[in-house]
Amino acid sequence: MWAATFRNRIGTAEGLARVAAMTLRHVILDRDGVLNHEAGGGGYIARPEDFAWLPGALEALRLMREAGLYLSVATNQSGVGRGIMSLTQLEAVHERMKTEAAQHGATLDAIFFCPHSPEEGCDCRKPAPGLIQAAVARSGLTASESILVGDDQRDLEAAARAGVRAALVRTGKGRKTEAGLNGTRVPTYNDLPEFARALIGHPKDFE
Repeated sequence: MWAATFRNRIGTAEGLARVAAMTLRHVILDRDGVLNHEAGGGGYIARPEDFAWLPGALEALRLMREAGLYLSVATNQSGVGRGIMSLTQLEAVHERMKTEAAQHGATLDAIFFCPHSPEEGCDCRKPAPGLIQAAVARSGLTASESILVGDDQRDLEAAARAGVRAALVRTGKGRKTEAGLNGTRVPTYNDLPEFARALIGHPKDFE
């Protein structure tokens, strides 16, 4: 219901003016806990059939796509480096994710992942900024036009180190992360749909 309401609003002169006024053009999304349910027991989603979207995530992506936003995904996937799954398995999971998103009018522009284990000391595993910097570079936009949506402290740290803004959602690890912020002010939303509604409906709140 809310999706239809916002699509109608975007179609109005007021809605189009709001989108035109947006200073943020690029949304970088963490994957597990933001777009989809996390694997049980701290495990890894190694099979396409285990990938399950969070409620409203596809609709949120579609709203952002319809608003003309560039959509990237940036995700740590150390299950590859730990030998728990192969790159081929991970790519199959992402193929399902991209296909289902596109079928719902929510095409993803790019997916970036870190396959390394923490012990490898790479510069792409969040909280390192490498994935975020790569996403910004690929988009052709600037860091100031980008925002990262995550559920973990390492997402927030990676965003800060890459010079992009960040927002927290309470899905996945989000509530635990919020409780540990210790007074640090981070825009926080119950889930991705609430974030999307805020970004599209009230873009000046993100200036």
